[in-house]
Amino acid sequence: MADELNTGLLLYIPYRSLESRVFAAVTEAGYEITTAQMKLMQRIGPNGTRLTDLAEQAQVTKQTAGVLVDNLEKGGWIERVDDPTDKRARLVRISAKAQKVIPIAEAAVAEVEAEWEAHLGREQLAQLRRILTRLREVTDPYA
Repeated sequence: MADELNTGLLLYIPYRSLESRVFAAVTEAGYEITTAQMKLMQRIGPNGTRLTDLAEQAQVTKQTAGVLVDNLEKGGWIERVDDPTDKRARLVRISAKAQKVIPIAEAAVAEVEAEWEAHLGREQLAQLRRILTRLREVTDPYA
């Protein structure tokens, strides 16, 4: 059926909508950050992440990730610290400024998910989450 959207696009459209709402909420709260920077920041682990790992997970070159991290650092969004497991390496870590934005982003996500639940119903949204969680087992090498 040529008219039907493929599954990947059907997964991407709701994500893009949610991402836009989060970005708008962060911007409305007075924080300036680009979408590309925000996407990279989403991949920073709780204890920090190496630049090479960020580049791989974001599917960008190390140079592109480096430019984004440089700009994030200039904006006060991240900090670079020594990796306690390897003194030759550095970690990219979320800054105190960025920690203040997390509740804003989480509130926007909760609002969108509440709208999805109102539209689909609690059981269908729960079923969708179960299915996507199972699909992650074969699609997310970083899980």
